[in-house]
Amino acid sequence: MFSLRLMQSKATTVAKYLAELPPERRSALQAVLSVIRANIDPGFSEGMQHGMIGWFVPHKLYPAGYHCDPKQPLPFAGLASQKNYMALYMGCLYADGSELERFQKRWTATGKKLDMGKSCIRFKKIDDLPLDVIGEAFARIKVKRFIDDYETIRPTKK
Repeated sequence: MFSLRLMQSKATTVAKYLAELPPERRSALQAVLSVIRANIDPGFSEGMQHGMIGWFVPHKLYPAGYHCDPKQPLPFAGLASQKNYMALYMGCLYADGSELERFQKRWTATGKKLDMGKSCIRFKKIDDLPLDVIGEAFARIKVKRFIDDYETIRPTKK
């Protein structure tokens, strides 16, 4: 779901991760964090995952975990400071084509350029992001629905 070709941090908490960033990047990621925290379904957990800030489905709600590594909780989204940009990884959009389409249309309507891979939104500064569109996307996708979507698309072992 997420590309793991990242500059991974060794930080063990979100606070430690933010503390290791230059002030401008810390400020940008804190703004995105605030929007996500205000809108995300409380069934998701927040912490460090794959060397970045992550939101995930805890094992108590989805014991199977992430298919690539069942010891890891199922990833929902991530936020990271990379070498040349910052990134918001929205695997939650990748799992649902209609949500992805809605998100892209809403973003385009803001007039801001969308630099997006399959689930990775790259940005250089906070002004590049329509935070209201990001907040809406997080608010729309509930944990139960995300698990159902994931079950539909997840690879099966043969």
